[in-house]
Amino acid sequence: MHHAKVIEELSLRNRTFVFKGRDEAGTRLAERLLEYRNEEPLVLAIPSGGTPVGFAVSQRLEASFDCIVSRKIPLPYTRKAGFGAVTWDNIVILNEELIATLRITREQVEEGLAIAKKEQEERTRFLRGGRLIPDAKGRCVILVDDGLASGSTMIAAVTFVRRHEAGRVVVVVPTGSMHSVTRVASYVDELVCLNIREGFSFAVADAYVEWHDLDETEVQNYFDKVQRWAT
Repeated sequence: MHHAKVIEELSLRNRTFVFKGRDEAGTRLAERLLEYRNEEPLVLAIPSGGTPVGFAVSQRLEASFDCIVSRKIPLPYTRKAGFGAVTWDNIVILNEELIATLRITREQVEEGLAIAKKEQEERTRFLRGGRLIPDAKGRCVILVDDGLASGSTMIAAVTFVRRHEAGRVVVVVPTGSMHSVTRVASYVDELVCLNIREGFSFAVADAYVEWHDLDETEVQNYFDKVQRWAT
């Protein structure tokens, strides 16, 4: 593994509530990505939270926009955090370090994986219908989420597009923990994260003044706005 170039906004290091909301965060991210406009990139957002961010990025770059469904494998005691992720063609990424630290049993791993796979299938069916997975072969792919907490969901998405022979792979997030940014950077060509935060405790929501969990209708509305789907 190599280590990608990481772009951040140093004035935002370790700060909280630095973005008004996801849309504004996406617009600010896009300003750091203008060099990619001529590459006709494929922007893939991870629903739900990554959708508004990715939409704003794709609009500014005049790029093809679609979603890549990657679901976190939830911890036994909360659905808000996870110890891994699963994506389209059953790529499973496990954070073995976290599993060991939290002493998660193999039975709990299997239970969490079953939940994630079910959610992934339902979400894919709802958001994609019968549409084909976008062709990433040889293209610059920009993967977008609203933040990197553990990083597993993003690594699953990166693994997916790499398997489908993407060209340059760029990860773009408004906020992320230092640990996860470092972890994900080893999988990609470039990583843009404006608000990197150090320390043990990290929540994506703490970067935003306005924050709520998007429901599926809200997510679908962003894709309904797109005139041309990624091809």
